[in-house]
Amino acid sequence: MAVKELLKKGILGETYSQKEAYEMMNEILEGKVTEVQLSSLLTILRLRGETIEEIVGFSTSILDHTVPLHLEYPQILDTCGTGGDGASTFNISTASSLLLASTGIKVAKHGNSAVTSKSGSADVLQQLGIGSSGDASEIAENLEKFSLCFLFAPNYHPALRHASQTRKGLSFRTVFNILGPLCNPAHPTHQLIGAFNKETAKKMAHAIADFKEQRTLVVTGADGLDECSIFAPTHFFEVENGNVNEFTLTPEDAGLPCGTLEEVTVASSQESAALIKAVLSGKASASAQNIVIYNTAASLYLTGRASTIHEGVKLARDIITTGKASRHLEMIQNQTGGLPYAATNS
Repeated sequence: MAVKELLKKGILGETYSQKEAYEMMNEILEGKVTEVQLSSLLTILRLRGETIEEIVGFSTSILDHTVPLHLEYPQILDTCGTGGDGASTFNISTASSLLLASTGIKVAKHGNSAVTSKSGSADVLQQLGIGSSGDASEIAENLEKFSLCFLFAPNYHPALRHASQTRKGLSFRTVFNILGPLCNPAHPTHQLIGAFNKETAKKMAHAIADFKEQRTLVVTGADGLDECSIFAPTHFFEVENGNVNEFTLTPEDAGLPCGTLEEVTVASSQESAALIKAVLSGKASASAQNIVIYNTAASLYLTGRASTIHEGVKLARDIITTGKASRHLEMIQNQTGGLPYAATNS
């Protein structure tokens, strides 16, 4: 079906089949969709909401256009969020990635520069002084040396350049916020994904159950954070063996006090980097410290290092108090050449 026909279908409020979504994204990635057409499509999807079939179709098309990356590890973790929650928090998942890597968990973090946030993961890593590496062999070396690599999304999804200007020109989050976390070129075996609301988190979990063989936690705060929240209950959607299990935890259920949102908000990537360094060294505010601990705990549970998230909280706190996390960041920063972040375009 031609793009114009698909747009007419969307205007009428009809949804797309997985095949139609796949073909539509193929057209976008091959530069065959005009900026006006793409803007119309993104607006339609935002107004009515994306379906599970559409998310699967769009994601599989992007993955089919992704530069291949083969990493030979039995377990690879990614921690990321959709962004678009409007909360201007610091880069919590990046801080959590550094904590997790310091324990030896292999983390292949997939991310980009800021589009809908104050600081993208690429921006804050650059501020932290973590340099770039260029190819798959260096990425594998970084995983061996540091248990961490950063996969700068534009390097692996060059076809998405056809959508970048339209996306930047829109003043609202789009389906690409949802698709980004689902298209890690390293094909992680385990993934903690933060979503900007419960409905989206549930759709993402069921989409993952449909087309991915990975153990996943999709989380969203009842306050709208795309993180495990210490300000409100967090909804969890746990994906394993094609099944989705849903549960909710308050901060107290996880062994943490409620926090203050103002203590985790930043205005720039520089502020985010400074707060991450303070968290890793145990010098940050209680709220900043605890929200990173909570999200790290969820990943420790996800990867089998903790039997419960509550137990993961204790383990994550120990990583900070023993100085392991701070030393790990310093080790990465002090290395010369081949540092763990593949971002030739940043």
